[in-house]
Amino acid sequence: MDTLTPTSVEREIRPFTIDVTDAQLADLRDRVVATKWPDREVDSSQGVRLETIQALAEYWANGYDWRSFEQRFAALPHFVTEIDGVDIHFIHVRSEHEDALPLIVTHGWPGSTVEQLKIIGPLTDPTAHGAGASDAFHLVIPSLPGHGFSGKPTETGWDPVRIARAWTELMERLGYTRYVAQGGDWGNAVTEQMALLKPSGLLGIHTNMPATVPPEVSQAISRGDPAPVGLTAAEKAAFDVLVHFFATGTGYAAEMSNRPQTLYGIADSPVGLAAWMLDHDVASYELIARAFDGHPGGLSRDDVLDNITHYWLTNTAISSARLYWESTLPFFDVKGVDIPVGVTVFVDELYPAPRSWAERAYPQLIHFNEIDRGGHFAAWEQPLVFAEEMRATFRSLR
Repeated sequence: MDTLTPTSVEREIRPFTIDVTDAQLADLRDRVVATKWPDREVDSSQGVRLETIQALAEYWANGYDWRSFEQRFAALPHFVTEIDGVDIHFIHVRSEHEDALPLIVTHGWPGSTVEQLKIIGPLTDPTAHGAGASDAFHLVIPSLPGHGFSGKPTETGWDPVRIARAWTELMERLGYTRYVAQGGDWGNAVTEQMALLKPSGLLGIHTNMPATVPPEVSQAISRGDPAPVGLTAAEKAAFDVLVHFFATGTGYAAEMSNRPQTLYGIADSPVGLAAWMLDHDVASYELIARAFDGHPGGLSRDDVLDNITHYWLTNTAISSARLYWESTLPFFDVKGVDIPVGVTVFVDELYPAPRSWAERAYPQLIHFNEIDRGGHFAAWEQPLVFAEEMRATFRSLR
């Protein structure tokens, strides 16, 4: 059965209104204030530092203003449409430039549509941000199923392949016959699966977390073998980072891949949820910790809490975790994408994909660039750089 054959009702695109009550916000604050704290860590490598999470909690309870964020967020054009039995929420911002290129941008975990808010202006209104009208994009920014304001699947099977099919259907419903796609983290997994589907309208993709690891390298890492002979310096550096990451940085992914429903604590405790989300990777954690130490970098305290509060108010701690359980795709292994691809390697991404691997993974590599600032949440941390990378990647496909 073709589960993506929609009825006329299912094809309906409906405006979506954000509705958060004062009671929800009061309950959140009460829970933050009532947090039962553990003792202090005895080594900083043991996880999120007590000093950091207590500073976050203090600001969350006594300084943070969700309503200020909500006003800006709700002012955007939000919509929902049912695809394959699940309501898909998305932000849809059309450029005033009619020749703009449609672009669907997909977030990852522990991200959300909050990650992409800073790129909306530069991409849809390039003339106000130092670029030309010919670089304009119409933006579609969906929430993954089980994330944000999208519906929560009540059956299994919502893996990146199924989401890619849904995104293809979404772009068709919006009337886009020519478009491009972008993603990092789970967004990359979905975007590469869209590329493998080869819908007639998809011209090319961009990724800031590329899947470029060659089979022999992936096998060596999984077996605990030494690096394959003949790697260049850049390839050996990537190999070493990947070995360390898989040895020390995937505990959260292992739990969510195996037993996501067991994580009741992060659905009940806001501070528990915050700590779980902060500990995604070391570089991102240190960036966030700086914000709560009074030395913010690419993310402010409000940025961080906008995203965490969004997860809390939508009660998506566990429903979002199930995507790890659903997917059997190796994150970084080559997938066989052969349509045009642009790659941007931000210095603090989970691994530094070498150009040589990108050229092997993507035979139609149309753009490759290495950026000396920014990390896993690139659009959020470095929105102007990210926007320029979108322009540079897709200029030749317009």
